[in-house]
Amino acid sequence: MKASIQAVAAEAGVSISTVSRTFAKPNLVLPETRSKVMAAAEKLDYRISRSAAVLKTGQSFRVALLMSDPISTWFNSNTYAGLDSVLHPAGYDIPIFEMADAHDRHEFFATLPVRRNVDAVIVNSFNIVPEEVEKLSNMKVPIVGINIPSINGFNATVSIDDRQAMHVAVEHLFSMDHRRIAYAHETSNDNNQNMVFSAEARLHGLMETAEKRKMTVERIAIRNYEDATNTILNSSLTMNPAPPTALYCESDELALPVIYKLCQYGHAVPQELSVIGFDDVPLAAKIGLTTLHQDPFNMGENAARKMLSVMSGKTPKPLHETLQAQLMMHETTAFID
Repeated sequence: MKASIQAVAAEAGVSISTVSRTFAKPNLVLPETRSKVMAAAEKLDYRISRSAAVLKTGQSFRVALLMSDPISTWFNSNTYAGLDSVLHPAGYDIPIFEMADAHDRHEFFATLPVRRNVDAVIVNSFNIVPEEVEKLSNMKVPIVGINIPSINGFNATVSIDDRQAMHVAVEHLFSMDHRRIAYAHETSNDNNQNMVFSAEARLHGLMETAEKRKMTVERIAIRNYEDATNTILNSSLTMNPAPPTALYCESDELALPVIYKLCQYGHAVPQELSVIGFDDVPLAAKIGLTTLHQDPFNMGENAARKMLSVMSGKTPKPLHETLQAQLMMHETTAFID
């Protein structure tokens, strides 16, 4: 026989309303009380009806996660894991909506008022426009950003200071006497002009510091239909009038295969070409890649906590959090001989 909410309340020594609140709005219940209720529910094999909770509270217990790249990427998968580590225990599901372009993003916001099937929205690494912010505001749906280009319209945000990270990295190369560098980065297709991505701040930060230090920067822009590794190799090794002495890749995902291919073709790293990446994926330290460290799992955790605070009517502190990337110096960068 299925346990009743009354039985759970009696077992935990709390009121029925406290049990209901623990499942409906766990962030409003003291941790020790929440633990007692959950222990009683598990002991009695009590399961709350999600549909009943939706009807009673008007909540869907769903937080939409919008991302431009597949969930399988290192950054996105770790961001999701961080979000889930906080939101899942609080009773929320996280449906993923992949935004391949601005049209997908527009469709999501155009149909959301009709479906009304999420309690909040998290945007990961790209922009939304004022009209979309207004729709969420009219629906009383909060929005939190992770590593977004602009904080305008967001209830709270957690981001990496990409400009400062690039400043640190370029200064590192400058200190090793590099004056001519190549920057490899992915670029959106020509039909996606209304999408602005957070990684674009890296390019701006790089160019600002390079200009200040009178360093030459050659850009290697990779489109989504190109073989990234071969494009980077062909461009960096054949640049005129002289090849770069250092290669900066927008991500470790771009940098690591390039290092492998350079060594395979007989080019010494870092003796012939220093290489630096961004992210600090687990393989980076094993390969010896100099890179910028960021922690997307932690960013996801922080964003989820801010989201729960906003949904409970509280103001998260800090409201807009900016984290610093740390330079991880390994074997793929060196002084010029």
